[in-house]
This record gives sequence, structure tokens and C-alpha cells, in this order.
Amino acid sequence: MTQSMWEQASDQFEDTAHKVSRAASGVPGVFEDGVASARRAVRQGGDATTELMNDTKKRVQQYPMETVAVTFAAGIAAGVAIGWLIRGK
Repeated sequence: MTQSMWEQASDQFEDTAHKVSRAASGVPGVFEDGVASARRAVRQGGDATTELMNDTKKRVQQYPMETVAVTFAAGIAAGVAIGWLIRGK
């Protein structure tokens, strides 16, 4: 009876070691996939930012007065909103 308990424990240990080994062998692949996805997202974000900056430069050059007016209006609106928030406290 004692021998069968040791055999069972040994079998369970071998089974667990095998499962851990399989799980550990899959981790680097998952990690590499995650890194590749992160790099791809950063690259796409950089491309989108560059495109947005180029479009913004073109619009500012094409419509300089409208740009100044919109920027001024946005500044006034932000100032009013901040003033209301400060006064409300």
C-alpha cells in the first residue's frame, strides 16, 4: 500500500512536470507575438501622427485667418470653462 502511494505521487509529479514543461515552451512564442503586435501598433500610431501633422500644416497654410480665429475662439472657451470651474469651488 505504501508503495502504491509513492507510485501515485511519482506519477502525479511526472504529469505536472510535463504540463509545466509544455506551458513554459509556449510562453516565448506568445511573448514574441505580443512584442510584434506592440511594435506594429506603435509604427501605425507614428504613421497616423505624421499624416495628421502634414494635413494640419497644409490646412494652416491654406486657411491662415480661419486657423487664427478658431484657435482664438477655443482659447476663449477654455478660459471661460476654467473660470466657471474655479468660481464654482
